Amino acid sequence: MHGSIINLLKRFVQVHYDHSTWLRLVELSGLSSADFEMMRVYPDEQMFALVGQAAEMTGIPAAELQEKFGEFLVPDLMLVYKRYVQPGWDTLAMIEHTEEAMHGAVRRDLPGTRPPALHVTRRSENELEVRYESERRMGALAVGIIRGLATYFDEADQIEVQATTREDGQQVTIQVRRH
Repeated sequence: MHGSIINLLKRFVQVHYDHSTWLRLVELSGLSSADFEMMRVYPDEQMFALVGQAAEMTGIPAAELQEKFGEFLVPDLMLVYKRYVQPGWDTLAMIEHTEEAMHGAVRRDLPGTRPPALHVTRRSENELEVRYESERRMGALAVGIIRGLATYFDEADQIEVQATTREDGQQVTIQVRRH
């Protein structure tokens, strides 16, 4: 997992709880340091340990925490990848172009990273099918990011996001509809 994502998880915990909660979470996860370098790639198991421990500490299921974290990530991701976003894009256009624009840039610019593969099919003017593929099995994070994009583009009240397969699978199908 890329250090920038773990640092955003740290900020998510600090914003929703506090810094001492982050330190306790790291300790209970069995990790040796609470600091993660932004440009370093860490073993996925460290992220899984943090999310699993956070679920245990809060009583909130891991999938729900991943969704909330995904929503939280969007403003920072949009800031970092702003140069790849075309004027006039909305939520659906952003989702359609994420694989080539953002994930392509990540794979090209940050060696060792493995963002999920997104296969997006436009079903109609107002509907997409997103097939998420990743050995990390974090489809709930993708659902949260899609919801966060709808909020970012001021379309949260118009966009419906529904995983039609289990969110913890290696392949997850997500339906996105604009009302």
